[in-house]
Formats: sequence, structure tokens, C-alpha cells
Amino acid sequence: MSSFFERVRISLSRILVVFLIIIRVLANGGWEGTGVDLVIFLIGCILVGVGTLGRLWCVLYIAGYKDNTLITEGPYSLCRHPLYFFSFLGAIGVGFASETLLIPSILAVAFWIYYPHVIRDEESRMVQLHADKYQKYKESTPTFFPSFNNFKEPEQYVANPQIFRKNLFDACWFVWLVGVLELVEGLQEYHIIPTYFTIY
Repeated sequence: MSSFFERVRISLSRILVVFLIIIRVLANGGWEGTGVDLVIFLIGCILVGVGTLGRLWCVLYIAGYKDNTLITEGPYSLCRHPLYFFSFLGAIGVGFASETLLIPSILAVAFWIYYPHVIRDEESRMVQLHADKYQKYKESTPTFFPSFNNFKEPEQYVANPQIFRKNLFDACWFVWLVGVLELVEGLQEYHIIPTYFTIY
């Protein structure tokens, strides 16, 4: 059974994202027109691309398996929580796509406050489900930051296409958020929506 932190993870993430988008709607980007904004946006796009592709890679491996089978290949041979790692990259990328440093900083702090609890609870459940097998995996594979020392992938892999398709939306939301931020910036430039303060 999922813990409290796991159950509310998605809801809290959505609330935080909506809050930060509202801030960006109300605020001017302080780097606008300096060239720094373009560099920050480019960094954001790269991170969003890596995060999105990484999440799709993870979803392919866990689609239909998640708790029933211990997945230790592909992205799960790099670290024990690659889905969260790529989600972190994507979220920080969206933050940079806002062309500010404040928003990615808030996202990073929020992630590091909350997700250790999610990871701890998830690992406790996996130990209960897979016992010694998970303990061995835990000893040989990093928790969060990937390492290619033990990378392995099968020649063929059977995934559940229905579950994979259902998870495509979750894997791609970073890309759509970048589009929302660009729309907001365009509306601000044409003075269709007013701004009340400046953030950097």
C-alpha cells in the first residue's frame, strides 16, 4: 500500500506548478532583453528534453510491472529511482524555461524537501515485496544520481502498451508547460496581461 507521501505526491506537485505559473503570469522576467534570458531558456529546453525522454524510457520499463516485478535493467540499472531523477531534471528545466532563476530554485528546494520521504517510503515497500532481491539491488545501485558502471539492457523487452499509452501524458507534461510559459511571455509582451512586479 502506498504511503501518505506517495499518495499526495502528484497533487502537491500540481499545486506547486500552478502557484509558480501564477507568479510568472503576474511578474516580469528581470533578464528580459539582456541575452541572459535566452541562455537560461536554452538550458531549460535541454533539461526538459532530457527529462521527458528519460521519463518515457522509465515508463516503458515499468509499464505493467511497477510493484509486481523488480525492474533492474535499462534506466533502473543506472539508479533505483530514475523516474524521479528525470522528473527532477524536467521540473528544473521548466523552471529555467520561465527565464528566471527564482522559479527553478523554488522547484529544487521543494523537491529536496519532499522527495526523500517519497523515496524512503517507496523503498520500504519494495523491501517488503522483494526482500533479499531488493536488498541486493539496493547495495549495488545508486539511489538517485545515475551511474553507468552497472548499465545493462536486454535485447528485447515486453511492455504493456495500454499502460504505456496512459502514462504518455504524465511523461510529456514538461513540454506542455514550456508552451504555457511561452504563451504567458507573449501575452505579456503584447500587454494583453498586466504584470505587477519583477523576478529574476
